[in-house]
Amino acid sequence: MDLKNNIIADALPKHIAIIMDGNGRWAKQKGMIRAFGHENGTKTVRKTVEACAELGIENLTLYAFSTENWNRPKLEVKALMKLLVSSLTKELKTLQKNNIKLSAIGCLKTLPKKVFEELSSAIESTKDNTRMTLTLALSYGSRDEIVNAVKEISNKVKNNIISPENIDESIINEHLYTQNLPDVDLLIRTSGEQRISNFLLWQIAYAELHFTSVLWPDFTRQHLYEAIIEYQKRERRFGKTSDQLS
Repeated sequence: MDLKNNIIADALPKHIAIIMDGNGRWAKQKGMIRAFGHENGTKTVRKTVEACAELGIENLTLYAFSTENWNRPKLEVKALMKLLVSSLTKELKTLQKNNIKLSAIGCLKTLPKKVFEELSSAIESTKDNTRMTLTLALSYGSRDEIVNAVKEISNKVKNNIISPENIDESIINEHLYTQNLPDVDLLIRTSGEQRISNFLLWQIAYAELHFTSVLWPDFTRQHLYEAIIEYQKRERRFGKTSDQLS
């Protein structure tokens, strides 16, 4: 049975974020090098992006490369960067066909020049698309993001642009990489790990968390639908009681 039929169309999460984990283990299970897992993981990205767009999800954010990932073996990092460039080039037509806007968050200036140029080109080419916003978290770390926001706000306080008394959640949101995105409603992590790994710590304050043991290259549309159905069954109280919501 197609689980898509069980999804309530008017109760979709507005923002789904995914920690795409398990590429390396998937490759190892098959006796292949880790790069083989990453390559197959890009196929899952395409299917997931298209599935979200078809459902009517407005925002999808994918954890593609963390600040900590720079510490991986140099050959693997090089392979990942090369794969990213080829994927951006290859998938641009898919983004345009599906009317999907591409965005990116993170310390993008640390990316190799070729990657940054391809990324910037794809973002520029899709900037007017309106069906869904796909955001890639690249060289991204949530703690770095928050530290940068604190520095920017501090400088504005120092220069009398912002008064300390006026600093609230909205001010902080305006200084995060995700300033143009709503808070995350549903966070999915594959591979069986049950941790956040420095991903969107501020933005997932009230997100529903869904952990699956499925490795990312094996993650299908049905697994996505399963996560959304589970999300729709949960009562989101945001600190209130059930009686207050009814």
